[in-house]
Amino acid sequence: MLKTPILHPDVLLGLGRLGHGSKVLLSDGNFPHATATPPTCHRVFLNYAPGLINATDILGPLLDTLPVERAEVMQPNRDGPYAMQDDPPIFAEYQAMLAPHGVDTLDPLERFAFYDAAREPDVGLLIATGEQRIYANLLLTIGVVKPD
Repeated sequence: MLKTPILHPDVLLGLGRLGHGSKVLLSDGNFPHATATPPTCHRVFLNYAPGLINATDILGPLLDTLPVERAEVMQPNRDGPYAMQDDPPIFAEYQAMLAPHGVDTLDPLERFAFYDAAREPDVGLLIATGEQRIYANLLLTIGVVKPD
């Protein structure tokens, strides 16, 4: 038995291949997992059923495992069928979880700019969740582990 917050072997394999500047994508259940990530991306599918497993369930152990220097989210549409006038409530949850780890802001990207960022070669790990809340996609840039 390992004594790390993450025990999933495929997630550990994916994380072990990454370093400073690499990116980890937590995707919600609506994200086009296979077509909106680079071919070299290691994909882990934890989207067992709608609502299982949520993005926040994955984020907590990730933050205890790796340093994060930046967090990007998909900016909600302000008009159209999926319009939201305010930020999605999950953004506040993300901010509350990220702040103790030194990430004070979420950087919003327009929808198609987010898809473009998710296709960049630096995205080395996708963790597909069963998150049902829309606009719950989160792109994390790995920071540096500083010496003691």
